[in-house]
Amino acid sequence: MDCRVKPGNDEGREKTMRIRFDFGSLALDAELFDTPTANAIARALPLTGQALTWGEEVYFEIPVKCIREKDARAVVTPGEIAYWPDGHAIAIGFGRTPISKADETRLASPCNIWAKALGDVKALAKVRAGTKIKVSAIA
Repeated sequence: MDCRVKPGNDEGREKTMRIRFDFGSLALDAELFDTPTANAIARALPLTGQALTWGEEVYFEIPVKCIREKDARAVVTPGEIAYWPDGHAIAIGFGRTPISKADETRLASPCNIWAKALGDVKALAKVRAGTKIKVSAIA
């Protein structure tokens, strides 16, 4: 999937799309923003991946290729769901990473923020590298 593909007709859409990250032993729901990255990821659902961890961040590669959006940033607030253009991956930071300064959540490089978590992202501390992840739309 490519971010440059035009989204379908969203006319009449009443509510923001929600998705679920299923990590097997826990799940995290999120609400999508209206961005090119969010639209491309929504069109690619369902997605599967294998978790990688980097400090207090879980990330996994997906088959969606998006360019860095103009408001991309490396420092995020826990609960913001990011897309890492350099690695074609979804990144969920929930605390410090190896390059964080003080108590910030700093991802490897600027990322597109495309969704917000509806639950406590600190629970992701239980996710281990290699954990299978499923991402799907929810009603």
